[in-house]
Parts: sequence; structure tokens; C-alpha cells
Amino acid sequence: MPVADWFAAPDYWLSRLVITRVLGAIYLIAFLVAINQFRALLGERGLLPAPRFLDSVPFRRAPSLFHLRYSDRLLAIVSWSGVLLSASIVVGLVEAAPLVIWMLVWLVLWLLYLSIVNIGQTFYAFGWESLLLEAGFFAIFLGPARMAPPLVVIWMFRWLLFRVEFGAGLIKVRGDPCWRDLSCLDYHHETQPMPNPLSWFFHHLPRPLHRVEVVGNHFAQLVAPIALAFPQPISDAAGIVIVVTQGWLVLSGNFSWLNAVTIVCAVAAFNNDALGTVLPVQVPSQIAPPGWYEGILIGLTVAVLMLSYWPARNLLSRRQLMNFSFNPYHLVNAYGAFGSITRVRYEIVIEGTTASVLTDDGTTWSEYEFKGKPGDLRRIPPQIAPYHLRLDWLMWFAAMSSPRQHPWFVPLLIKLLQNDTPTLKLLGRNPFAHAPPAFVRARLYRYRFSTARERRETGQWWMRDLVGDYVPPVRLADRGKQAAER
Repeated sequence: MPVADWFAAPDYWLSRLVITRVLGAIYLIAFLVAINQFRALLGERGLLPAPRFLDSVPFRRAPSLFHLRYSDRLLAIVSWSGVLLSASIVVGLVEAAPLVIWMLVWLVLWLLYLSIVNIGQTFYAFGWESLLLEAGFFAIFLGPARMAPPLVVIWMFRWLLFRVEFGAGLIKVRGDPCWRDLSCLDYHHETQPMPNPLSWFFHHLPRPLHRVEVVGNHFAQLVAPIALAFPQPISDAAGIVIVVTQGWLVLSGNFSWLNAVTIVCAVAAFNNDALGTVLPVQVPSQIAPPGWYEGILIGLTVAVLMLSYWPARNLLSRRQLMNFSFNPYHLVNAYGAFGSITRVRYEIVIEGTTASVLTDDGTTWSEYEFKGKPGDLRRIPPQIAPYHLRLDWLMWFAAMSSPRQHPWFVPLLIKLLQNDTPTLKLLGRNPFAHAPPAFVRARLYRYRFSTARERRETGQWWMRDLVGDYVPPVRLADRGKQAAER
């Protein structure tokens, strides 16, 4: 292939179109999540206040615009700016812009979201944050509609896809033995962090089909990624396998925008001929990138090759890291998912009471309901993805360990005792709308999907058994003193 072809690949114009428009939509969702949730979780009076984090972590470890100054108002400005820029990409406003403006829009988007992620602490410690940042960074160099997309950047998306899929496949076969004996999906649909409306049905598929699911997963993650390096139609076939597998995951669970970004990366496997069969879009005539831009692409290629040493070595390591960034800019990362599978589902149910004095059997407790995570036994698990409920996800992790390992949990209880409005907006139902509770407690339950018979008889999607207290009843100290004085 001539060297010039690496800088002008008109055969991938449709790939560029799909990648940029869908990534713009995912950025839009990510910034809306920040607008709706960041203040309560990480704001000035949040569960893990960002100003406290910024005071203790230097810029070199967590590059962020907020090192200059943080305020909830500034966070809102950054987030709404991200929404506007993302929307301009989705509707195609930047397609007619000069190359420099195109690059600037995508670069600002990446910088804004990087600034949020790097102060997001545990609430932003998910692989799909790094995945969006890395894909969004590569998109800077795809160019507007009139320019032929650079083939070298298309290959960077394929390299990203390879690390996502192959890393996930290796972490599975190296990790939980249920991936090797093909039994993991006997449990996973029930115990995954956020089941969706179809998860109950997937869980009750016959066990032989669960074995087929696991075999298909191994093929999609350990074989198909290798085929991405081959020419069409082999790479087309690999892309189809990966897209279908990711679609299966979309149908069976809520994984934020992980599946959406992975599908976007898989689009890089298809040329115009392949995508043209499903996208009736006229491919326009295109110009080659300018000479100065080719120099930028050479520098980008060298940088990506250098940064690829660490994730490539990680893939070969017996101590493979999962969802790890080797630099604070979240570029050329290591990925993976579900190296181990939980066999039993535990859920934390938070309750409150207005009673000023607690008794063993006479106190009435009312449950708080979350927007996404299981709670009400009769509520079918909702479809959330590609939106992301950050507190609901962290509640899944908290149920598997002590509250001491989750420094945001006790502050959450305090906010509930105060009827804190931003915090309550994160929940689905507040049983104390008129006055805050006197006490709250957290109880640990074992949840499981109802059987088909139990579902018919009770109308419940879930069955549960009490394990015990996760956090015993607590109240605000000043309110307890006031009650004693009365």
C-alpha cells in the first residue's frame, strides 16, 4: 500500500461518518450524566467533594481544568459546553467547518471530559470512561466530511477495538474457572451490576444455551479481534461478529456506553461497500489531507506506537491488569471486563423511619427506591444504558464488602437524614417527602430472580432473603440531642 494511502482513505468515509456522529451522541449523554449527577456525588457538598480531592492530588497525577478552580457553577458551565459541542457534532454543524475548527471542537470535548473524569474518583473509575476518552481523542484526527479520513486513524480504532475485546477475552480465561467450564452465564444475567428488562428472560434460558453464549463470547473476544488485521471480507466478518455480540450484551444488561463505544470502534472494520448495504448515504468526493496534517498524523502514529508498549505487554502478562490507564490522559489503555463472576446477588436496601424511639417490633421502616438497581420486588429491571446511574453501580460494589471500604456510603446516609435535595434527585423514590427521617439504616439482602412459577403466583421479578444489617440504625447527633431535650 503506498504511503500516501495512509493519509487518505476515501473507502472509509462512511465509517468516519458513523464513528463521529455516534461518538458525539455518547459524549452528549456523558455530559448530561455529569449535569444531573456530579453535584450530588462530587460537588462542593457532595459525597466525595471534588475540592478536597483537588487539594490532595497534583495536576501531574490528574490533569484537569478544575485545578485552576472548582465550583459547582463552573462544573455546570463545563458540562453544558460539552453538551453544546456534542450536539453540534450530532447534527452535523462541524462537518462544513475547516479542518482546524473540526480538530479544535473535538479537542475541547476531550479536554472537558478528561477534566471531569480525572476528578471523578471512584464514581468515574470505570473502563468505559477511558474508552470514551481514547476513542474521542482518535476522533480529533478523522477530519470533516470533505476530507478523506486517514487510514492510519481507522487502524487506531481497530487497535483500540482489539485491546477492548482481546483484553476482555484473556482476563476471562485467565480468571474465573467458570469461563473455562462454560458455566459463567448460569449466574451472570442475574448477578450483573444492573440487569435490564430482558435479563430475567436471559437468565432463564436453558443451560445448554448459556454454554453456547460463553463459547460465542470466547470466539468474539479471542478469535474475531485477530481477524481485524486481515483485509476485507475477513475484517468485515470480524466486525459483524463483534457488533452482534455487543448487541447481545445490550439486550441482556445495562453497561453504560461500553457496548456503544465498542460498536463504534467495530465500525472501523467496514469500508464503504460494506456499510453502504445498510446506510443509503451518498459518498461525496473527498480531498486529501493537507501536507501539514500529514506531519501531525506521523507524530500521532509514533506516539500511539510508543504508548502501545505497556498495554501490549499487559496482554502478555500473567498478572494482566483490567481497565487500567498507564498515563493520566487515558490514552492507549488496557481493557477487560468480568474477569470474575459473582454467583450470588446481594443488595443494600436503605430504610428510614420517623420514629424518635426505636423498638424491636413496633417501628415502621420505609424503603428508599433507587432509579435503576433492584429494590422493589415487583418492579421489572429498567432499561438505563447508554445512560449511566453512577450511585446505583457503586451500590452493587458496596454490597460485596464493608461500608468502611466505601467512604461515600456513610455520607450518603447523612444526606438522607438531611433530606438533601441534590442527593434525593439521584433516587427513584423518597418516602419522606415532607420531613426527613429520624433514623436511617441499611440492610443487606440476598436477591435472586423469581422462577417462572413464582413470577406467575406473586407478580414478583425478584425474591429476597434478609442477611442482616449492613449499617445499623443511625441518626444525626444534633437531632438526637433535641429529641432527648423534648
